[in-house]
Amino acid sequence: MSGSWLRALVGIVAFFVVLAIGLSVTGTLDATADPSTGLIASRNTVIAVLGIALLIGFLAYAGTEYAQTKRLDSITSQFDTRTIVLIPIAIAINIILGQTVAAALKVPIYLDSIGTILVGVLAGPIAGALTGGLANLIWTYVLPAPFHSDYAAPFFIVAVEIGLLAGAFGRLGFFRSRPNSPPERLAIGAIVVAVIVAVIGYYGFLPFYSNGQFTFFAPQAAGATGPAQIFVLLGWLVALLLVAAVVGLVALLFVRRDLGAAYVFVAGLLCGIVSAIISAPISAVVFGGVTGSGTDLLVAAFQKAGDSLSSAVLKQGLLSDPIDKTLTFFVVFAILGALSRRFVSRFPQGEQAVGLAEA
Repeated sequence: MSGSWLRALVGIVAFFVVLAIGLSVTGTLDATADPSTGLIASRNTVIAVLGIALLIGFLAYAGTEYAQTKRLDSITSQFDTRTIVLIPIAIAINIILGQTVAAALKVPIYLDSIGTILVGVLAGPIAGALTGGLANLIWTYVLPAPFHSDYAAPFFIVAVEIGLLAGAFGRLGFFRSRPNSPPERLAIGAIVVAVIVAVIGYYGFLPFYSNGQFTFFAPQAAGATGPAQIFVLLGWLVALLLVAAVVGLVALLFVRRDLGAAYVFVAGLLCGIVSAIISAPISAVVFGGVTGSGTDLLVAAFQKAGDSLSSAVLKQGLLSDPIDKTLTFFVVFAILGALSRRFVSRFPQGEQAVGLAEA
């Protein structure tokens, strides 16, 4: 086992050991629901236990690396000046887009991790994890209305996981452009993407809209003020972003013959599955399945069909998260493709992550 894999394993084991101890020490959680938000009274306890476990896991990782090399290069190398400047911008992108989707749209996606993935790909897994975790905590504990969300902080561990995986996929070259791919390999990639899009559309979007009860924009209930006007305007921009993402995917695959789009879609699908598995118990325990987003309608639909809360939340996650992450990964791929090669290569992992690859 290489040194990097060993310290990663030590960090993961430390995280789960501390998490198990923390949950055992806290005992039975106070599940009394807040009447205005639906969150349980012990939500901050859950967040604190997850945060301490994550911190101990990180310290275990760092300690193992220092024992191996007497240095902390794998950590410090990810935080150059450009990365430090990019992180707050990425956090702002996450919060603005995420709050827009939550407040104004009714779609089974979140779009609150574009900044996280961007930092992870360009700088590395730890920088991406820090960006995702900080974004969710700031979103809940720092920002006032209308950009405040009670529902973001408990999912900060999911945001950390997204940053870690984005950094890992970037390091493995999943975000590299592969233009002018051979026809046979391009055909395989196109089939893979077509199957993913078809499955996501059939099981994710069609049930969401087919009965006519759900619309793209959040309907305004009688007597309610509706979302702030800024989120309605931003909602149209998000709609255009989603359309542009689909058009861009088709253009990359069939005009530029860029097989990189298929790699990104697969990475997004895998990230979405992992995110769903991690977020499902948090959603069920801390929120009772109600998180204030358009995905609540899917949870309600599954429960109405006879599923238990935990099963309904997991099914919702396995639909929504792959949709969200495949789209988000592709948006980041398109952003990276629009940036100059010279600019991207100046980031700690930029050249390694997005440099041209042989098809």
